[in-house]
Amino acid sequence: MGSGMSASQLISHLRTEGVATIARRGSRRLFEALGERLAWSEFDFPLREEDIMDSSALAPAAPRTNKADRLHIGWVCMPPGAGSGGHTTLFRMVQGLEERGHRCTLFLYDRYADDVARHEEVIRRHWPGLRADVRSATTGMDDVDAVVASSWATAHVVAARAHPSAHRFYFIQDYEPFFYPRGTLYALAEDTYRFGFTNIALGNMIAGVMESEVGRAPEAIVPFGVDTDVYRILPEFEKVPRSGVVFYAKKSVDRRGYLLAKLALERFHQTHPEQEIHVYGDHVSGWSIPVADHGNLSPRQLNELYNRTIAGLAISFTNISLVPEELMCAGNIPVLNESAYSRAVLSTDDAVWALPTPWCIADALAAAVEAPDVDARAARVAASERLDWEVTKKQIVSTIESACAASVVGSRAR
Repeated sequence: MGSGMSASQLISHLRTEGVATIARRGSRRLFEALGERLAWSEFDFPLREEDIMDSSALAPAAPRTNKADRLHIGWVCMPPGAGSGGHTTLFRMVQGLEERGHRCTLFLYDRYADDVARHEEVIRRHWPGLRADVRSATTGMDDVDAVVASSWATAHVVAARAHPSAHRFYFIQDYEPFFYPRGTLYALAEDTYRFGFTNIALGNMIAGVMESEVGRAPEAIVPFGVDTDVYRILPEFEKVPRSGVVFYAKKSVDRRGYLLAKLALERFHQTHPEQEIHVYGDHVSGWSIPVADHGNLSPRQLNELYNRTIAGLAISFTNISLVPEELMCAGNIPVLNESAYSRAVLSTDDAVWALPTPWCIADALAAAVEAPDVDARAARVAASERLDWEVTKKQIVSTIESACAASVVGSRAR
């Protein structure tokens, strides 16, 4: 709507488009104008300017420690939020090194503050089994034998701040350039695979994409695991008929397909209104159908929900999430978007795959709940053999210990 619009033109727009539509359009334009004025994209940038590194300017490192026993290992990560799956996986690996007798320190990187006390409170409350010390990555990491980056941003931090004598590792849980459009963040994320760290990839998907996109293979590939102590069939639910479907909502992470899932579940409800739809993770609103909005659930609460329901929608457009394996441990059938990346990791006939459209996903959910042998199928799926995280932890331990014991490490330093 231009500034020269007449009263009659305004009335015509109101009649044809409605007040709500015009208000939304005006709000969006205001939001975009404010974003340009305030440079909001800069607030999203995860690094301080002095921590942005360039693989072409990094010199070879000179690790001082050639040993595998009683290492001091630093793990650099961004501050976690409650229930973060990526941090949960990372902290499992930290615990694996602690169980082996190594000393571990978490170095949290906060672009805006050197004091990480409030972040430590979150870690102690939600990951009580973690014994590692917690410090700020911006106040020094000179006293470690090895340091592990856990994301593209923290790889830059390690390259910028770790002592040249420390062995450098990179625990890669996803191909993170895919998190962004082609541009600055994509390029900075992609460059981290050229830093010369010992790259440890979680799953085969990352290895294949790294080779095709940057021409480099990771030094180690470790398998996905699942927490079989938590995710399992519960005897108290075995005699209760399953009903409904479940979905993990992550509205701010588009690779997890929130809007696509919303459209699919709304369509699924049209054909199966008797099946309750359970949503956990982010609280949701504005849906055209009734949903049970659970918010954040603990792993044990989540396992109970999985035991009660028939199928779970697990969308991912990059590396597969932990949800499909956890669902199957509880006898729940995962419905996934068709993806070569997910298929590179998940090889099972028990999952249901669908083209990533609302109609195809809704039809796949319908097929899952319409199966004639829901309870028998649940028992069979849950009984299938799966790797737990102990295998992954042992392989991580072996990789770090072997590299630190070697006399030559092909990493780079600032």
